[in-house]
Amino acid sequence: MSKTTLRKRIAITVVTALTTGVLSAVATAPVANAHATSISVGATNSHANIGTPNNSMFTAVNLSSTGAPVVSLGATSGAGSQVATSLGLLTKDSSSGTAQSATMLAGGALSLYALVTASTSVAFVATAGSFNVSPAAYPSGATYDQVRRTVVLTTSSAASAVGTAWTAPTTPGTYTISMYNGESGAISTTTPARTLGAQMTVTVVAASAGGSYNAAESYCRISNVSSHFNVNSNVDGTAATVNGNSMWVNFALNDAYGNNLDDGNIVVTATNGALISYSDGATSTAGTASTVVAYDAGEGDAIRIVQGTANAPQVTTVTITYNGTTVCTKTVAIYGEVTKLTVNVTDTQDLSSGTGKANFLDDGFAVSAGGAARAGHFTVLATDSAGNQVAPSGGGAAGTSTIGTFAVNAASLAGQTIVTALAVDFSATITSSTSPGRLSTGTYTCGATAGEVKTVKIDFTNTATGKVVTSDAFTLRCADNPATYTASWDKASYVQGEIATLTVKFLDSKGNPANSTSDTGSWVGVTPMLTAVSATGAAGGLNKDGVKTFTYSVGTASGVTAGTYTSIIDYTTLTAAGAAKATPVYKVSTGGDTTTNADVLKSIVALIASINKQIQALQKLILRR
Repeated sequence: MSKTTLRKRIAITVVTALTTGVLSAVATAPVANAHATSISVGATNSHANIGTPNNSMFTAVNLSSTGAPVVSLGATSGAGSQVATSLGLLTKDSSSGTAQSATMLAGGALSLYALVTASTSVAFVATAGSFNVSPAAYPSGATYDQVRRTVVLTTSSAASAVGTAWTAPTTPGTYTISMYNGESGAISTTTPARTLGAQMTVTVVAASAGGSYNAAESYCRISNVSSHFNVNSNVDGTAATVNGNSMWVNFALNDAYGNNLDDGNIVVTATNGALISYSDGATSTAGTASTVVAYDAGEGDAIRIVQGTANAPQVTTVTITYNGTTVCTKTVAIYGEVTKLTVNVTDTQDLSSGTGKANFLDDGFAVSAGGAARAGHFTVLATDSAGNQVAPSGGGAAGTSTIGTFAVNAASLAGQTIVTALAVDFSATITSSTSPGRLSTGTYTCGATAGEVKTVKIDFTNTATGKVVTSDAFTLRCADNPATYTASWDKASYVQGEIATLTVKFLDSKGNPANSTSDTGSWVGVTPMLTAVSATGAAGGLNKDGVKTFTYSVGTASGVTAGTYTSIIDYTTLTAAGAAKATPVYKVSTGGDTTTNADVLKSIVALIASINKQIQALQKLILRR
C-alpha cells in the first residue's frame, strides 16, 4: 500500500458501540493521504474530474465531525465532491482504479464518488455492508437491491458526479467495493456487474492502530550532502564527510498507517563530543551541544552534526528518542584535516614526456565527478590523525580540492634534471576502503636523460588551518622505450595441474628497465604442455620495473606428455628491430610414477655391486679366523 506522510493530524469518529449503523463516540485517529491530496484540517477532497469518466472511483478523505458521512453532490464534478466526508477512515492509498485499498473502523462509512458521462448508469456493489444516498441530490433517484449491497445511479442529461455512502460491517474483515459501468450492457440492480471500472479492497478493523510510533512506517537515513525534510526511505547516503562539513540524520516518525505522530518529546544525543542541532523543516545553524530536546511530531526533520573540535576527526553515534522510545540510531563520521600522505608509484615515465599512462585508474565515475579511466603514474592516499581515509575533493570535480591543495615539494626536485615536473591531477572523491576513487592520482614529466630520483616529495596544504603536510620521499624513474627483453619461468619443473608464471622483463636501448607507458607491441608465445590463463598476445602493460607477467595452467585438453620443453617468446616488433627471442626451458611431468627401464636397470646394477661388496667383506672376515 503506498502512503504519503501527513502534515497534520485530524479528528475523526471512532467506534465504541454501534448504534443504528453509525459511530457513536468521538476520539482522535489519523487518515493517510489519498489521490495525491495532502490531508490536513480544512483540506479538500480530490476533484472527481481528475479521473477517467465511468472508470475512476474516489473516496472522501475529508473526515466527518458530525457522526455521519456526507455524500458528494451530483450537481457538478468539481465543487460537488468537495463537501463529501467519510467516517472512521484510517488510511487510503492514492489510486482510483481497480487496485485501490483502504483501512477503516468497523461500522464506519466511506463517502464514494465518481464522474459519469451523460445519461449513463453505474453500479456500486459491495460484498458486505450497505449503501445509502440522499435522494434530494439525485432527481433521477437511486435504486437498490433488497440488502442494499448494490446501488445503481444514473446521471442527468449532462455529465456529472455521482455519489453514495457505504456503511462498513461491524465485523472486522476484508471486503470489496466495485464500481461497474454499462459498456458491455445495461446496468440494473439484478445485473449490475457489467464492465468493471474501479475496485477497492477495504480492511475493516475493530480499533485504530494509528497514533503511536511504528518502525515499519517510519524513516531514518544519513546524508552527507544536506538536510532533507521529506524523507521516505531508510537507505543511507555516505556515512562520512570531509573536514569542516556537516552530516545529517533525516527522519520522519509515523504510525502504522504512515501518518505523522502527534507532537511529543524528542531527545537527540550524540557521543564523543559531536555538536548537534535540530532542524524542523528548515536548515539549522551549527549546534553548540551534544544533546538537543524538542517538542515536535518529527514529521520530516533533520539533525545536523558538526565536529566537536575543529579540524579533528569526529566519529559519533546519534540516537533519537520519541516519548522515551528509541526511534533512530546512526553512526557518522567527519574526517579531520589531512595529516599524512602515502604515495605509491606504480609506473615509470617515458623520456621527454609528461603524458600519464592511459587507463591508469578507473574509479567507476564520470570524469567530471572523479575521473574514470584516469591517466597517471602514482597514487596518493590522504589520511587524518585517526588514520581515516580523506577525500580531498570532498566530492567535488576531478582535479579540484575543497579542503586543501596538492603541490610538488620544490626542494625535493632541486639539483637534478631527470624529473622536471610533477602534479596531482585528480583528487580523491570518496572514502570507501576499497574503491579506487579513494585515491588521488598524479603524473610526472621526464627530461631526455634516463635515471631515477629518490628524493621526491608531495605537499598538501590544509585550507582550514594552513598546515602543510609533506609525504615521505619516494622514487621516480625515467626510461626509454622497450628495446630488448628476457623471459623466465618461476620454476624449473612443473607437475600437471600446477600454475606456471612467465615473467618478461624489458630493457631500453641503454640497458635500463623500460618505461611502462610505451607499447611493447604484440607477441607470440609457443609454450608446449601449458594452457594460457591470463590474456596473451596483448601489448604493453609493464609495471614500474619494466616487467609483465603471464600465468598458465600446466596441462592441455589432450593431456600431458612428460619431458623437457623449450618455450619461444617472440615480441615480433622488437625482434624485427634486433631483439633476441626468449627461449626459456622447463620440465613437465604427470605427477605419477616416472621411473624408466634404464632407471630400473641402473638400480639393479647398483644393488648387485652392493651385494658383491658385502660378500667380499664377509670372505675377508672368515679368512682372518
